[in-house]
Amino acid sequence: MSKQQTADVLASTAIAEIVSGMTVGLGAGLTAARGIQALAQRVSDEGLDIHCVAASERAEDLGRSLGLKIIDFAMLDEIDLLIDGADEVDRTMVVMKGSRGAMTRERILCWASKRTVFMVNESKVAEQQVGVKSPLPIAIMAYGLASTRNALRHIGINGVIRQDMDGRFFLTDNGNLVLDATINNNEDLPELAMELNDIPGVIDHGLFIDEADTILIEKEDGSIETLNRPTSEE
Repeated sequence: MSKQQTADVLASTAIAEIVSGMTVGLGAGLTAARGIQALAQRVSDEGLDIHCVAASERAEDLGRSLGLKIIDFAMLDEIDLLIDGADEVDRTMVVMKGSRGAMTRERILCWASKRTVFMVNESKVAEQQVGVKSPLPIAIMAYGLASTRNALRHIGINGVIRQDMDGRFFLTDNGNLVLDATINNNEDLPELAMELNDIPGVIDHGLFIDEADTILIEKEDGSIETLNRPTSEE
C-alpha cells in the first residue's frame, strides 16, 4: 500500500462517524488537510449536510475550495467533532501541537467539541513522552517579550523565537509570536502546562494534556491503531 493510500485510510477512519446535521471542527496542518479532503469527498459523494469551523485561515481556505460549508465560530456554542493532526503523541494520550502556530484556536475548538479525534503517523508516537523529538511551541505576546522570556527561564524553559523562510518573525493567525522550546524527557508535563498557563505573556502552548478522546495511529503496513481515552463509566 502506498503512503498516499495509507494517509487516505487514516483520514477516512477519522471522519467515519460524521453524519448529516453535525458541525465539524477542522484542524490545521498537513494531516488535518487529509481529513478535510476526505470529508469534502464524502460530502460530494453522499450529500452530507454539515457545517464546519476551521482552526486556521489555511484550513478555512482549503475547506472552502473543496466545497465545505465554513461558518463563523464566534456565535457557535459547541462542535460535534474535531478532526486534527498532531506533531507528537504518547501512549498516555498527551498530544503536542503547534508546528503550524494554530494551537490557541485548536485548543478552543477542542474545548468546544463533544469529541476530538487526532490522526498521526506512527513515527510521531513518542516512546516515553512528547517533546523529545520536536520542540514545544509556546505562543507569546510581543508586548513584554523580554519579561515573558525571563519568566519562562525561571521555570526552566529556553527556546528561540520562530522565524519564517525570509528571516522575519513568524506570526500566528492571532498575531502572536511563537517560541520553540526544548524540554527534558522526564518533564512533568501536566505541571509544566499549569506553569505555562500561569505566565501572563504566554497566550497558549502546544501541550494538550487531556483533550484527545481518540488517537488514530497510521502504521507502516497501512493498518490503523486506535487509542481511546477511558470514559468515566469504564
